[in-house]
Amino acid sequence: MTSTPSSEQQSGSPGPLSPDEIRKIDAYWRACNYLCAGMIYLRDNPLLKKPLRPEHFKNRLLGHWGSDPGQTFIWAHLNRVIRKYDLDMIYIAGPGHGAPAVISNCYLEGAYSEIYPEKSQDEVGMLKLFQAFSFPGQLGSHCTPEVPGSIHEGGELGYSVSHGFGAAFDNPDLIVSVVVGDGEAETGPLATSWHSNKFLNPIRDGAVLPILHLNGYKIANPTLLARISPEELEQLFLGYGWIPHVVEGDDPKLMHQKMAATVEACVQQIREIQVQARSTGKPDRPRWPMIILRSLKGWTGPKNVDGHKVENSWRAHQVPVLDVQSNPEHLRIVEQWMRSYKPEELFDERGTLIPELRSLPPAGERRMSANPHANGGKLRKPLNLPDFSDYAVPVDAPGTRKISPTETLGKFLRDVMRRNMSSFRLFSPDENASNRLQDVYEASLKTWLATIKPEDADGTDIAPDGRVMEMLSEHTLEGWLEGYILTGRHGLFNTYEAFAHIIDSMYNQHAKWLEKSKLEIDWRAPISSLNLLITSLVWRQDHNGFTHEDPGFLDLVSNKSAGITRIYLPPDANCLLSVADHCLRSEDYVNVIVADKQPHLVYLDMEAAIIHCTKGIGIWDWASNDSGSEPDVVVASSGDILTQEALAAIAILREHLPDLKIRFVNVVDLYRLQPDTEHPHGLSDRDFDSLFTDDKPVIFNFHGYPWLVHKFTYRRKNHANIHVRGYKEKGNINTPLELAIRNQVDRFNLAIDVIDRVPRLQESGAHLKEWLKGQIVESINYAYTEGQDKPEIRNWKWPLPNTGRS
Repeated sequence: MTSTPSSEQQSGSPGPLSPDEIRKIDAYWRACNYLCAGMIYLRDNPLLKKPLRPEHFKNRLLGHWGSDPGQTFIWAHLNRVIRKYDLDMIYIAGPGHGAPAVISNCYLEGAYSEIYPEKSQDEVGMLKLFQAFSFPGQLGSHCTPEVPGSIHEGGELGYSVSHGFGAAFDNPDLIVSVVVGDGEAETGPLATSWHSNKFLNPIRDGAVLPILHLNGYKIANPTLLARISPEELEQLFLGYGWIPHVVEGDDPKLMHQKMAATVEACVQQIREIQVQARSTGKPDRPRWPMIILRSLKGWTGPKNVDGHKVENSWRAHQVPVLDVQSNPEHLRIVEQWMRSYKPEELFDERGTLIPELRSLPPAGERRMSANPHANGGKLRKPLNLPDFSDYAVPVDAPGTRKISPTETLGKFLRDVMRRNMSSFRLFSPDENASNRLQDVYEASLKTWLATIKPEDADGTDIAPDGRVMEMLSEHTLEGWLEGYILTGRHGLFNTYEAFAHIIDSMYNQHAKWLEKSKLEIDWRAPISSLNLLITSLVWRQDHNGFTHEDPGFLDLVSNKSAGITRIYLPPDANCLLSVADHCLRSEDYVNVIVADKQPHLVYLDMEAAIIHCTKGIGIWDWASNDSGSEPDVVVASSGDILTQEALAAIAILREHLPDLKIRFVNVVDLYRLQPDTEHPHGLSDRDFDSLFTDDKPVIFNFHGYPWLVHKFTYRRKNHANIHVRGYKEKGNINTPLELAIRNQVDRFNLAIDVIDRVPRLQESGAHLKEWLKGQIVESINYAYTEGQDKPEIRNWKWPLPNTGRS
């Protein structure tokens, strides 16, 4: 049932706060709101010791006021219960451009000045804070990494709740307060993330307290949830499985009583749920509390400007009063507004918050602005990893044994989880088993706190205490993982290659967060890398077809800072193990690993795999015959399926043209292709030329779209001789070879390409070229007749030494 404040609380009569407590908490709230307005408007006269004049204002007024007073109101009341119950709590600001509300609290709590001493808690520091906000080269209007206590920028709306749950998983004493903007609540990712409550185990996890900030308006429109009936809104959240508590009004004194009672009731309900579950050992899914705060947009700001309603209107969303330097009436309105907070009662002559208000926030790490969970690298401990070489696939001869790379990885991940049962999780949208990682269920089943039926015991692999996270929402899973690693833990997310695009913008936001944190902010400790395993690849969509064929996520990844992103394409199972171990140990990167789930040939034993992956790129001597001489052609590959086709093409050429000198190069770390002047892991021109030569044709068989290799190598002096083959948007319901043929990455087309690119083969290779064309026709006809590739294709292996045959 719904829990709302009592009628006495609504009337402003008896409540948890005494008149003196109301006076103090209201004064603290006014101080925060004053700072928010000052950040938007002022460049001088920060305490209004003089009448405001045009020169006291910024030349450009930038920022967002609308959600600030509601958020500062929430923060003040959260501080109260943190102190009363000694809570471990962090704050996530979901409304866009909510930085003034968070920064003002960070400043008044002292955390901001501790990190940025020039923003001291006095008149000089206050002025520098005002001058820095929304000013070139300084503070943005979102809760960026520069803001203490933040793990969520909020620049792109929709991820606050999923980030909050990620932070709460395996953090049993933590409460994550998540303020959800009602504009943000209209996004698809946010709407789905309400279901995260079906995955929160009250025994081992912390709690999430969502606070829907229902102030009614977006940038230029009303919000949907503010314009439906209260009954419909209540039923919506009851249907999601929450207990909504409503706080509504505009009279500050009455609202302080309502909010104090409601926040305290929610904290007590959370503790009761946890005590019950932890004392009985029964993690039955509870109905967690949440708050609906219905307050005015731009609360306490100007009510009307130029005859237009501002407070409780979309006009309060950004800067509510413009043209203050040239319009005396507007200047008067802003001065009246800012003086209404009575800064002379809140700050002493030096500009420092008066003592009775300084005592209201929690102290030390109990401050939400200084909580170590919001700087998760301070809490991070390295994973206890097994020796990945123990999972190696034996290799008697290169390319003669097939095994699923991801199935091999699954055994390693199983034992990673066993050794790290409170700091490592695996995330996937209903695809862990599809992606051949099912061995992890031997360590832990899938988390599930919704209804479990008897038949689920027969292979569904779900349990309330499971640790594998599966939900058919890539957005929610990515948000969980980000929240998990931002608060100091480790994880891996695996998904189908074509649908990694669903989290394109989430990847963008996280990469930008990392870039700031890693390269510009020395006080943020390194966090675990965001590890993405891309599988169920474009080249093996035998029945899913064209819609499931898209390797373009790699292009998106490559657009971000070269010091933050890595792309790995291990050619076989042993290389995948080596790459995965490296990625799980790494910090402050986004690691994208591309590996197929279908059985593939294994080329390198573990010792060779480690060396090859450490180098990231290298010549495979056993597949080359140019040792001691200059090659006629370089054949290169990147990706497991594309490596097989490249090697098959080499085998054909070496059998039919034994005097042709071929060098084979395999690329694991795609960024090695970039010049070392552009990427910290790139190759020098000298090293690049030693691999690819500076005047010979290079036939590069690449997993993704061909232009990505050209993008990485366009500054190389041999770039004109690099001919890349990759996915060309040709596909349907195809056999593996037929799909490769359509995109000209198959062994036959590659061999033809070599013949065409090596001048001396124009005549001597003519007969072979005609035979290769015939093989293409035969292969397509066989696939269309039999529904599969020919046996010699399906069972192809690298030729054994001295035989020339598979």
